[in-house]
Amino acid sequence: MTVSAEAVENVQSAGLEPDVLDDQLISQLVDRAKADGIKLTGDGGLLQQLTKRILESALEGEITDHLGHEKHEKTTNGNTRNGVRSKTVLTDVGPVEIDVPRDRVGSFEPQIVKKRQRRLAGVDEMVLSLSARGLTHGEISAHLKEVYGAEVSKTTISSITDKVIEGMHEWQSRPLDSVYPVLFIDCVHVKLRDGQVANRPICVVLAVTVEGTREILGLWAGDGGEGAKYWLQVLTEIKNRGTEDVCMVVCDGLKGLPDAIEAVWPQAITQTCVVHLLRASFRYAARQDWDKISKALKPVYTAATQDVAEEKFLEFCDAWGSKYPAIVKLWENAWAEFVPFLQFDTEIRRVVCTTNAIESVNARIRKAVRARGHFPNEQAAIKCVYMAIMSLDPTGQGRKRWSQRWKAALNAFEITFDGRLSAARR
Repeated sequence: MTVSAEAVENVQSAGLEPDVLDDQLISQLVDRAKADGIKLTGDGGLLQQLTKRILESALEGEITDHLGHEKHEKTTNGNTRNGVRSKTVLTDVGPVEIDVPRDRVGSFEPQIVKKRQRRLAGVDEMVLSLSARGLTHGEISAHLKEVYGAEVSKTTISSITDKVIEGMHEWQSRPLDSVYPVLFIDCVHVKLRDGQVANRPICVVLAVTVEGTREILGLWAGDGGEGAKYWLQVLTEIKNRGTEDVCMVVCDGLKGLPDAIEAVWPQAITQTCVVHLLRASFRYAARQDWDKISKALKPVYTAATQDVAEEKFLEFCDAWGSKYPAIVKLWENAWAEFVPFLQFDTEIRRVVCTTNAIESVNARIRKAVRARGHFPNEQAAIKCVYMAIMSLDPTGQGRKRWSQRWKAALNAFEITFDGRLSAARR
């Protein structure tokens, strides 16, 4: 079975509504393919044949526009059709061999399938999507071969994913909102084999907007020795992109970060993530004591006031200080950044006492990072993290849930921080 040119024209330009096309044309083609024993998908199937004819019809239309006359018409400019050349392009339905028309003087530049182009745009999007979901280049190559029968090398897949770098640089330097209620700062670690394998942190900064939506402001690679100078550079870059004010910054006790926050946004409150503090406490305790320690610390971080929290912490020290002095020291060192959220009502406490808001993002990033193991350089690692971030919430439902979840907290922020959020809405 072959697909007629008339059918192709009907698909492309007939004045039919989509539902009518479904009933009158597509059904007819499928029925005829079944009657002739033609499979719908796979090599030589209906979808491949239809794709071939549509592409060739579109190319024929392009060369007609370029030459200014139809086939076999006389011309006065001396340039005419000069046969075709065959090429195979990789499409969403597998490899398709098409005939590309040529002109006599060689000035025809096709657009739908450009010269030297071997893949249609949908294939590149498929590769980027699979890569963002954690598949390695080898796994993507094997998937394309198994499902579409297409040979795509790992080098080609790498070149496709490299196309996101320009967009990544644009995204990293885009203007930001003037005010954010909360910033969540955390790091994920990747392995680089640049010279020798080493763990390197990539800092992720996630903001909650005044509308209650989630926005990732950027990615910054570190060398493992981050201090106040590094964090000052990161936060200054965010400020230079337009963010003049931040109400609160939630982090997990990163060295030098509180000093950098105070230097860039003097009014911002630095809050240590309570969950990270608890996890760090468990590292110093025997497994059989984790539940007891958790119950003993709960009255501290759920206290109604800072004074009550101090009383409950002293009780914890009396009960556990002799056995686990390192836990006591950990909480004492973090106390100044732990207590700020105790001054707020429950709505604000609920959303800022942990970095759970960013943990779901980090989980997706870690999945993509683990699939690749080691990265050859810093740019490859950041590219992987960026693609994982861009694949978040493809349906937009997560954005809606975020907005609803933060409504009560944002009302509390508006009152507590005396209208500072209003500056972002002007």
